[in-house]
Amino acid sequence: MKLKPGCSGLSTLLLTLSVVACANSVRYRYMPGVNVHSFKEGDYVKLKVNSLQSVSTQIPLDYYSFSFCQPSDGAAMDSENLGEFLAGSHIQTTPYVIQMKKDMYCEQVCIANLGRAEVPKMKPNKNVRAIRANYHHNWIVDNLPAASKLETDSLIMTRYWGGFPVGFIADDNKKAYIHNHVNIELFYHPVKDQTFDSAYRVVKFMVEPFSIKHNFEYLEEEDRDRGTYSPSINIAKIKNPIASCNPNTPYTQRPHTNYNMVVERGREPQPASGRALFTYDVIWTEDYHTEWSNRWDVYLSLNGAVPAKVHIVSIFNSLVITCALMALFACCVVKKLKDDIARYSDQPSHDEEVQNTTSLLPSSSGQDGWIRVYKDVFRPPASQPRLFALACGTGAQILATLLLIIVLGWLGVLNPARRGSLYTAAPLFFCLMGIVNGYVTARFYKTFFGQSCVETIRFAAIWFPSINLAVFLFLQLIFWSHSSTAAVPFATLMILFVLVLCIQTPLVYLGGYCGYQKDPMACMVYNCDCLPSPVPPQPCYVAAPTTLIFCGILPFGACFVETYYIMASFWLQYYYYEFFFLLVVFFLLIITTAQTTVLASYLQLRNGNHEWWWRAFGNAGSAVGWLFAYSCVYSLQLDIHHLSTHIIYFLTMAMVCFGLFCMLGFVGVMASLVFHKMVFSSVRIKLGYELLSEEDGVDELQMHDVTDGELAPEAANTSEEGKPTEE
Repeated sequence: MKLKPGCSGLSTLLLTLSVVACANSVRYRYMPGVNVHSFKEGDYVKLKVNSLQSVSTQIPLDYYSFSFCQPSDGAAMDSENLGEFLAGSHIQTTPYVIQMKKDMYCEQVCIANLGRAEVPKMKPNKNVRAIRANYHHNWIVDNLPAASKLETDSLIMTRYWGGFPVGFIADDNKKAYIHNHVNIELFYHPVKDQTFDSAYRVVKFMVEPFSIKHNFEYLEEEDRDRGTYSPSINIAKIKNPIASCNPNTPYTQRPHTNYNMVVERGREPQPASGRALFTYDVIWTEDYHTEWSNRWDVYLSLNGAVPAKVHIVSIFNSLVITCALMALFACCVVKKLKDDIARYSDQPSHDEEVQNTTSLLPSSSGQDGWIRVYKDVFRPPASQPRLFALACGTGAQILATLLLIIVLGWLGVLNPARRGSLYTAAPLFFCLMGIVNGYVTARFYKTFFGQSCVETIRFAAIWFPSINLAVFLFLQLIFWSHSSTAAVPFATLMILFVLVLCIQTPLVYLGGYCGYQKDPMACMVYNCDCLPSPVPPQPCYVAAPTTLIFCGILPFGACFVETYYIMASFWLQYYYYEFFFLLVVFFLLIITTAQTTVLASYLQLRNGNHEWWWRAFGNAGSAVGWLFAYSCVYSLQLDIHHLSTHIIYFLTMAMVCFGLFCMLGFVGVMASLVFHKMVFSSVRIKLGYELLSEEDGVDELQMHDVTDGELAPEAANTSEEGKPTEE
């Protein structure tokens, strides 16, 4: 075997330059879909509402469970897919009337009773509680989410994620006030359409909320009138109208509502109690620069809040860590291994004098003690070999699922324009990758001489989904107790069960059948009847706590920046669509995990510790320990005060960490296994022992019955002298 050091500086430089060169060209590649909506002037444009969201509670609530204006014929549900139900979406129609290229001024929607006034030491009404919990509206026009435009005395802030707030808390009296007026700002792009002579497409949607206390008088039905240009009927007479609501001004000559009108002297905000009149303006603006095909760019880039340079610097730092590990591996491991292999590859065979051969073996106190464990290095795990095989199979399944999702996201198949596509793809792809789970589990279990193959494959099909479904059902009870839209319907639960039972389970069995047809992955020893070599006392630098810290912090540091933005996307409603950078960082994570695990395994074997299976798995998966610790710190940003929210957050993060632990553990085990096979297959020490490749088959090996926890006595396949029978 010829061991080569890591990649050269030139290849690293070329990789970095390639990342930088491709970043801008592929950053926002996506397929916006085929349902292009073109409108002609005067066409009605539908405004829909989604569930109210709050980063403080993480419990989405139905929009019409609050005192908001409903359509006269009742709210209608929009058609939703599996992913939207799992995400807690609940899209419905609204009474807001919008027409293409027709500006509207102070249109009246309804008069709502918001509930009793705030009184100290009394439970506030539902609207006040929503405002204090920082709930936000999520409005949709032509599949575009509403950006939030908030104005103060000194600045105007536009935010393209998270919707706009239901209300605000006053700084002076700490009371809640509701936003009962909105400026709906829509940007359109003119196009040539085969259907219409002149057509327009919506390319941007913004909402600027205001709180205006209208002193109004309710009008009876016979007293209501419709203006010449207004599409709606006035249901109230405003006694203190602002300029945009002044009936004495001709409709087309009115100014649109602005911040100065709302805060002028004598004006008060609308308290989140009592009766309130809801109004809105519609403002149309032509946009020649933004086309329909790239209208999502401003949302995905968060309006330039996160430049590509941040991700490029993060990738460069990860490359530095990876190359540093390669250099360390080349200097400390490869050089020493080449010398050891050259020394022991020329030793005499078993037919020569044994004393001449054994005299060349390292002493127990030598630094090249990895040679002394050649009979034990490929022994099955001393404890729980079946569980080890199950964990590796699940890790392989999660690895294949994540890789497939990231690649499809990079190609643009999964994107925010296709609502619920990511949440739909995740359980579906996971079930389809069940064939990988069965194959890997069977290969490992056969490598460990397992006999209960059918039972093991059955466990492989149900154990990880069962844990996830149990946690999911527990979280559903919490959502149901809060009347949340995240409580999925019974039909959705049945779909999940069908996916597991009717798609994943048969594929796991198919993969298990294919895996059992293959030879074992590891090279086993002949003299399995001997007891395992005792493990000598280990120095502190190879102790379990040391390797867990070292092997975990470096991979976590390599993907820390992307981890932050993924967490922000999941918990803060940010848009994350940096799949190109995520794909690069994902591969760097795999490489870094493999390097650190192999280095730790080598140091472990060098000190005479041959029990590396579980140690390699734990060392590789220890990065998720840092992830969970970071999630505890990250929870402080969410301003969580409710016990239910704490349970939702930490249970979700625990399950994510558990899945990533299995995935990284599988990566570390495979990297260590390949490394050990490469090293030990290069040494020809023939003392009743010879390493076998997978092509040699397993007919010559002693088969062991592996129970769930320990090795049973082996079958009789040796000669009277206790040596293996030669074929």
